[in-house]
Amino acid sequence: MAVTERLFTQLNSLPAGLPDIDTAGLRALLPKPTLIHLTGRLDEPLFVSVLLHGNEPTGFMAVQRLLKKYRDRELPRSLALFFGNVEAAERDVRRLENQPDYNRIWPGTELPASPETAMAAAVFEAMRERRPFASIDIHNNTGLNPHYACVNRLDNRFLQLAALFGRLVVYFRRPTGVQSAAFAELCPSVTLECGRPGQQYGVDHAFEFLDSCLHLSALPEQPVHAGDIDLFHTVAQVRIADPVSFSFSRSDSDLLLSEDLERMNFTEIAAGTVLGQARNVPLSSLLLVQDEQGHDVAGQFFRLNNGILQITRPTMPSMLTLDERVIRQDCLCYLMERLNFS
Repeated sequence: MAVTERLFTQLNSLPAGLPDIDTAGLRALLPKPTLIHLTGRLDEPLFVSVLLHGNEPTGFMAVQRLLKKYRDRELPRSLALFFGNVEAAERDVRRLENQPDYNRIWPGTELPASPETAMAAAVFEAMRERRPFASIDIHNNTGLNPHYACVNRLDNRFLQLAALFGRLVVYFRRPTGVQSAAFAELCPSVTLECGRPGQQYGVDHAFEFLDSCLHLSALPEQPVHAGDIDLFHTVAQVRIADPVSFSFSRSDSDLLLSEDLERMNFTEIAAGTVLGQARNVPLSSLLLVQDEQGHDVAGQFFRLNNGILQITRPTMPSMLTLDERVIRQDCLCYLMERLNFS
């Protein structure tokens, strides 16, 4: 049996009931990850992926609203919808314990080959044949973060697409294996970060962006005006080493993190800012901090001062959260620097 048949389904029409079902019931309708091709007036499809993380429903809800709007009318542009980790969505978790992260499995990943990486490669090849107009991957945050768009290339069309979502744009090259980086080989590609789940504004914002993209005939080639976006560059990913126990409340943990941590997101913090306190664990064993090339740069950003974990240089964190499970499954945060361009 082909990987397409085993791991994901392709459809050329919308299953009845999809615009009205909730994520808990989605798997009953779509038992596997599913790629749905819908025909519109313009041939090159807008590719939209949702639920790569099962507990991030805003993209799914925005797509449902879009489908309802065009239920009885022609789509302005063909639409390709990928519904990702439906098993995790059924349980309202980022991923199941036996699964890889569905936003780390795409071509370019450093993860070992698996059925999931084969599936992502098959989706990628299916879309390569259809020559997508643009790619949009929609996510939520767990911590206090503003809405922002991410790009993996400093290309005018990518930045123009990101600027349609808002003025806050993040450029990153790691982690590898993310959907937007893979699809950047095919078309302008962005990741949307739409705040926490359950916020109506996030659904509204994502829907309005998708609807606008459907009506675009082309993406501008000219540069985005420097005054129109705030552009940041992710320079490091910070993870807590697997053997290290951590908590926001248990003082007997190897690392006791500050309960105010997520309030630092998208705030330019000064050298000396305290993130937590470590118990008898050296920095080299405490944190895994990688730059864009995958090099260890923990010493460039952090120090332990009598057990107090501090930032050593001005930086701007993102994706800090109080959700300990997400920290373990993904990372503690990303560190960014303002990127000036003209």
